[in-house]
Amino acid sequence: MPCKKCGSDHLTEYGSEINVHSLGTSDLDKQAVLLFPKLLVCLKCGFTEFTVSERDLPLLSKRAEQ
Repeated sequence: MPCKKCGSDHLTEYGSEINVHSLGTSDLDKQAVLLFPKLLVCLKCGFTEFTVSERDLPLLSKRAEQ
């Protein structure tokens, strides 16, 4: 699958840790959600994408409702 931005085939998958929190300062008292998605990185242009797992979606949904 080529890069969605530049069309390059130079893509590599990496493990990651992503700490997800709301934008701004109004939700600083809410706990962030720590995710461990695989990143698909284009080594030509830097475009990166990931998918939140079905297991982690409820964590984000609960966080959004707080």
